[in-house]
Amino acid sequence: MFARLLLAAALSLASPALAQKPGGILKATDFDSPASMSPLEEATVSVAIPVTAVFNNLVMFDQHVPQNSASSIVPDLAQSWSWNPEGTALTMKLQQGVKWHDGQNFTAADVKCTWDLLQGKGEAKLRVNPRKSWYRNLDEVTTNGDGEVTFHLKRPQPSFIVLLAAGWSVVYPCHVPPAQMRTHPIGTGPFKFVEFK
Repeated sequence: MFARLLLAAALSLASPALAQKPGGILKATDFDSPASMSPLEEATVSVAIPVTAVFNNLVMFDQHVPQNSASSIVPDLAQSWSWNPEGTALTMKLQQGVKWHDGQNFTAADVKCTWDLLQGKGEAKLRVNPRKSWYRNLDEVTTNGDGEVTFHLKRPQPSFIVLLAAGWSVVYPCHVPPAQMRTHPIGTGPFKFVEFK
């Protein structure tokens, strides 16, 4: 018990030194070698652990709440969202001024491209698509300019936003082919991908 109190006291005294600072290197060890660096194409945490900090979701679960639920969802790349009265259209206003790690602007087109990719629509294809079944109820994604996107559902699905908050629902850039995302992912998250050893 005394050791726990001593450790707690030491940590409370050290807290200013542990404050977040910009810059630096995140080194992550993993229990397994992931098949790729593409979280949309992989189904194990061996890819999620090293690349989560490279990407953002539209929404995410509040990390300060002990148990995930629909009521603990907070903005990430989306700044706000609302449902139509029928519960079949989820419209999200997007954060402005967000850039991909290669300097390109993040827009609603990137969101549409990501979910078209997940649904198997369009020219670009994922090598493997373990979450395609998540979006069977999604009819289409439409954009309203660069700053707004709407998910149109075939029938009401209140849990749809929970799928968007999952760690596997990251947004990909339209201008980067899926094959490149397997080896050198480009994201909007707090860390840029440098290398995979």
